[in-house]
Amino acid sequence: SENEELEEIASADLKYLLLPALLGALTLKQVDLSRRLEHLESARAHFWRFLKLCRSYGLGSFHLPPAGPPGEEDAGSPSPGGPAAAQPSLVAMASSRQAKIERYKQKKELENRLASMRTFVESGQADEDQIREFYIIQIQKWINTSLEEIESIDQEMVILRSRGTAKQSSAPPHGTSRQVRAPLKPFILTRDAAQAKVFGAGYPGLPTMTVDDWYEQRRRQGVVSGQSAPQRTPGITDEELQKQQQEKKEEEDDEEALQKARNWDDWKDTHPRGYGNRQNVG
Repeated sequence: SENEELEEIASADLKYLLLPALLGALTLKQVDLSRRLEHLESARAHFWRFLKLCRSYGLGSFHLPPAGPPGEEDAGSPSPGGPAAAQPSLVAMASSRQAKIERYKQKKELENRLASMRTFVESGQADEDQIREFYIIQIQKWINTSLEEIESIDQEMVILRSRGTAKQSSAPPHGTSRQVRAPLKPFILTRDAAQAKVFGAGYPGLPTMTVDDWYEQRRRQGVVSGQSAPQRTPGITDEELQKQQQEKKEEEDDEEALQKARNWDDWKDTHPRGYGNRQNVG
């Protein structure tokens, strides 16, 4: 009842004053984004009902926010502008910042007091006065939480409503539809189809023959001789081919190749493997 005082409420019944605030906190945890605005309005109504109940019982000194979100009543009226309206907004911002700082300090102090009393009360060792003080501190803590939640809800509702207005303004009028575009016809980068057959489609094509096929074609045409390039057996690497050529030259008694091979053998006898490699020396 709103006509009774705080002293008339039994200590065991003080916890039921938290019911609207807990309902508001649970409503905010809804995850259905399509009904987010509806959940915000319901949660704000629960928090405001809790604050009004605490105000009527004299629990805490705070400014009761309006029953509805700001901007609903005067949404159609133009907002005053100019330098004259800037000064009150700065004063309101400064006072709001100071109130938030005071609420934060008070909330930390109340949380510390609750932490020191919780174990003592829940164990059943506290008397009636201690239980009453514990629940009153709980209510004062939720008063600060409700004020913060209402501020956040008002800001989020403004964003959601402006987003909905933007979507409605960007939507096409009823009954009109976008013109269906005809599909684009494929085209080639050349002047006509005959030119495309001769020169291609205007971009590099895939290779049509291997290097060996090209060399064989040039050899048949007489452009290159049959001995200008060595015949490679399939599956033989360049290193093996070079070794075969070296052995073939040695077998043919090539004096220059033999002398070069002998010099290389002599050099390997007097120089160990890796001689002269100083790249990895620290």
